Amino acid sequence: MTEVNNLLLLAGDALLYFAVLAGLFRARHRLGIGAFFCALGVMHFIETYLASAFYIALPAGVVTSPGSSVLFTGKLMMLLLVYIREDAKVVRQPIYGLLIGNLLMVALAAVMRHHELVTFAAGRAPDFGFLDQMGALMVWGTAVLFFDCILIILLYERSRAWLGDKVFLRLALSGAAVLSFDQLAFYAGLHVLTGAPASVLVGGWIAKMGAVAIYSVLVGAYLFWLERPAGRHAAAPRISDVFDLLTYRERYEDLLARTGRDALTGALDRGRLETEGRRAIADAVDAGRPVSLLLIDIDHFKSFNDRFGHAAGDAVLKQIAREIMATVRATDMVFRFGGEEFVVICEGLAAGPALSLGERIRREIAMTGDGTSSHVTVSVGIATCSERDFSYDALFQVADRRLYQAKAAGRNRVVGDLLAPGSASVRLAHSS
Repeated sequence: MTEVNNLLLLAGDALLYFAVLAGLFRARHRLGIGAFFCALGVMHFIETYLASAFYIALPAGVVTSPGSSVLFTGKLMMLLLVYIREDAKVVRQPIYGLLIGNLLMVALAAVMRHHELVTFAAGRAPDFGFLDQMGALMVWGTAVLFFDCILIILLYERSRAWLGDKVFLRLALSGAAVLSFDQLAFYAGLHVLTGAPASVLVGGWIAKMGAVAIYSVLVGAYLFWLERPAGRHAAAPRISDVFDLLTYRERYEDLLARTGRDALTGALDRGRLETEGRRAIADAVDAGRPVSLLLIDIDHFKSFNDRFGHAAGDAVLKQIAREIMATVRATDMVFRFGGEEFVVICEGLAAGPALSLGERIRREIAMTGDGTSSHVTVSVGIATCSERDFSYDALFQVADRRLYQAKAAGRNRVVGDLLAPGSASVRLAHSS
């Protein structure tokens, strides 16, 4: 009966650990991710202490430590969650901080041995042997964690080729494989420093596999219901500076920064709209900030090309792109969607200001000559999301519908729409 109670308590420990840390991670846009990392780091000492000295019996003769099975396994799975929703550049921050902090603790403990101590009570003298042992275990454990993170990220990404988008299975597979390696590596240090028996190796591995199953379900549920991950890149990178190159998003965005602009207009291209634009909207929705999407189309552009030629049409496209980029805010993103259409994504811009911005763009373009006997105008459709659970696709569909309405109403006008769940849409229109 005691073993069953221990098993139930371990499951409760895992649920409590995940609930608190996942809550902090979910609130990172409001509190900053530092709150999550601080809580994760605070647990590092108790995790190592429990793994070295606190063991319990489970059914079937399993002997394990909550520090290893619950806290360390939970930490690694939470770091994988950070990678999935952020990137490897963010993941490496707490690992480097823990490693440097542990080394500092060992160094300070060595220096403190030389202090002249004052004893206030019998039996209260500092135990430098314990401090040395804990310091060595914490340094070793963090070094192993460094490699654990590399391996679990690589396996998670590689497993897409085998398992597709089955996130739970990918979490479970990568977690089980890496924590098997971790159990061997950490036990080696534990055995050298504390003389831990082989039963700790076997029992700890069994408990970690159970913990991986629990955390895989919890992380998978979190991703499914709270933060669905965007598509990742299927191919794993070659490694030199491991954490830099594991950051697929960083590598991809660096490439986009150099090549992802439309050659004619200088606006961001369609590929960057599909990556940066989608992510900007998802981040704003996750954080509860308003976000607006403006879809801008040049009126009668085909007939303009037919009358004045494609060279004149190209000049108009460049001029209109310049006008749009000069009118929007510095933080807004301007994309050439294709042909004569442009998309502007404005984080933090509510429906009213978005409509005003669309009208300013329309007015500036209408007043701009193009060097021919005619000039062009634009129609603008706007969708604004001020609530959660809306995506890029939903906003684009509404903006496209508003653009069609603007053209059907005579062109050279702006139609805006406030998209809010469970409420009637508010339609606004400006025209010349």
